[in-house]
Amino acid sequence: MQGLLDASLMQNLQNRFCEANNVYLVCLSRERGVVTKAYGEKEELEYIHGIVNKNMHMSLMNKLLDQGIENVLEEDCGTDLVKMCGVSIRAGGKTEAIWIVIGIMEQPDAVVPSYIMRTTPERYYKSIRFLETLSKQMFAVKMEEMLAQEAFLKSRESEQQRRIAEKSLADSYASLEAVLENVGCGVCVRDPESGQILYTNQRFQGHLPESMTNTLLEPYRVREKKEDGGEYFREVYDEKTGRWFDLQRTPIRWVDGREVRLSTIYDVTDKKLYQQKIEKQANNDFLTGLYNRRRCEHDLACYIREAEAGGSEGALLYIDLDDFKHINDGLGHQYGDILLKKIADSLGGIPELRHHCYRMGGDEFVAILTAEGNRRLPEILEKVTELFSSPWQLKNADYYCTMSMGIVQFPRDGSTVEELIQKLDIALYEAKRAGKNRIEFYDSRIKSTSFERLDVEKRLRDALANDCKEFEVIYQPIVNVEGERDHCVGAEALLRWNCGALGVISPTEFVPLAEYLGLINPIGEFVLREACRNCKYWNDLGHPEYKVNVNLSVVQLLQKDIVDTVQKIVEESGISPGNLTLEVTEGLAVNDMVRMKRVLAGIRALGVRVALDDFGTGYSSLNHIREMPLDVIKIDSCFVADIGKDEFQKAFVTMVAELAHAIGVRVCVEGVETVQQLAALKKTKIQMIQGFYFGKPMDRAAFEKKYL
Repeated sequence: MQGLLDASLMQNLQNRFCEANNVYLVCLSRERGVVTKAYGEKEELEYIHGIVNKNMHMSLMNKLLDQGIENVLEEDCGTDLVKMCGVSIRAGGKTEAIWIVIGIMEQPDAVVPSYIMRTTPERYYKSIRFLETLSKQMFAVKMEEMLAQEAFLKSRESEQQRRIAEKSLADSYASLEAVLENVGCGVCVRDPESGQILYTNQRFQGHLPESMTNTLLEPYRVREKKEDGGEYFREVYDEKTGRWFDLQRTPIRWVDGREVRLSTIYDVTDKKLYQQKIEKQANNDFLTGLYNRRRCEHDLACYIREAEAGGSEGALLYIDLDDFKHINDGLGHQYGDILLKKIADSLGGIPELRHHCYRMGGDEFVAILTAEGNRRLPEILEKVTELFSSPWQLKNADYYCTMSMGIVQFPRDGSTVEELIQKLDIALYEAKRAGKNRIEFYDSRIKSTSFERLDVEKRLRDALANDCKEFEVIYQPIVNVEGERDHCVGAEALLRWNCGALGVISPTEFVPLAEYLGLINPIGEFVLREACRNCKYWNDLGHPEYKVNVNLSVVQLLQKDIVDTVQKIVEESGISPGNLTLEVTEGLAVNDMVRMKRVLAGIRALGVRVALDDFGTGYSSLNHIREMPLDVIKIDSCFVADIGKDEFQKAFVTMVAELAHAIGVRVCVEGVETVQQLAALKKTKIQMIQGFYFGKPMDRAAFEKKYL
């Protein structure tokens, strides 16, 4: 493997990478020691070695070389100013060398020489991930080049030997024997009428046992190619030795003038194994070992034809892991890969899915059931469901990962690969849209709706590519009702999409789709940026007390950099942090209380306020409003519809208001539409009202005309 560590190539890669990412690199290996010269001028290296010594380098290298699971390890340098990570360089499953990556962090109070390159933690870890990916790809290509070169040389040698065998027949039997004993293939001459073996060289006898030579390989025949000009070719496999041979026959004239058959045999085991390796790389997923999308589409086409010809019916199962990103973000991608391998092995452990399971990419799996398996579909679905109802052991702890599944049946639902996969996607989307952790069969009644979804998806991507110009932020006033005079204190920012091709599309339709497609982050940032900018304008125009509320989706809150994103937008807009309120739903907060408390605490540390939206509609207890770092509780509209008549609703609002007052949290009630509701609410300790009674959601111009 030494040929993989091209010092010149790696030195060039290292220097360019350091210049682009403001980090310092050196490549080490246990066998060769220093592979590349450490990046940096003399004074830079002296400064770095004063903080990170050689022993720390060697310790990090030994940790990565001695353990097999981690691709990236970080060494504690004893200071936040410096970060040091090791990145494995692997080939053939073995760690050949490692990169030592050192980054000097930008810190306002740190005294760092001006000639030292500096970076940020975010940029540093992005550089680590990029270097890991770059190394994998570079050495994978290098490995393939070496294997291809080796196979090419062997193939060329075999071809030369073949030509020698074909051209070396001489009229003289004595000279022929001398030549044929030294060619690189086995040779046999046989009389087809009597079956008599007239000649075999030593190589032929060494390849095959005597019983095979007497029957001219007939019991070992795998397949025979079509005859062409009297010659034919056979591919032969010897199960006992596990070796492959190419057998070629041609008619010739023997020394006595009779017509005989000349057979030449070549050992092509190495070439065959290399071909199988290439086929496996083309058809199998490198991580899980399952077949890949390409092989799935090929096999599915064959199964469709078999089902149509036999009048039978098969099924296609599309499995997508729910919130798999949480595992990657929380534990790291290496443990995400371990989970994918465990799931692949477990799916393959179901007898009906063995050899029929495929990884389509990411966290998506497909299984094809033939007619026999389809007849046991309920039993198979029960096994898969049971599989995902149990925890997975990761990093010495139990983690749950559920799945959503879409199912189509062929040829009932479609007779082409493209049609079935499209309908499979529709069925999976319905399972996701219905709340995840469920199974949905394709239903032709949802076909038109789903095709409309595909059109909406395209338009949604186009709208994002066009700088969100089709999106509009509108505002519903929030009114303070504590004093004698009700007065506006701000607004909730709501998103509307006026698609140029499809018209106005409801948020209930496109927001879940944007979350499903991973597009909600740029849309959410657009809403937050617009709302902050407009509220700052209102504050400067004589209403410094006006605040704006902005909803954060589940996907946004799960981003690692959500606090940094909020801080960046607040600083860009110039809004006072206390005039921004971010709303989170009760269900999200309760499902991951530990994480939400940490994220919301980070947001409040910026000075931004936090509101708990739709309170009372989930499954939480009242104790959660005490646990969470909150400023406002928003009571859902379903608790005020009959508040003047329904004693339960009145008691619920009163109880929440008094509890909120006791812990220093303000209360806003949504959905107020009548004067009777307003009068009943004013008898409680709530402070704010939001609803059609004071105003429907309106565009910016209408809001400013009415309330500024």
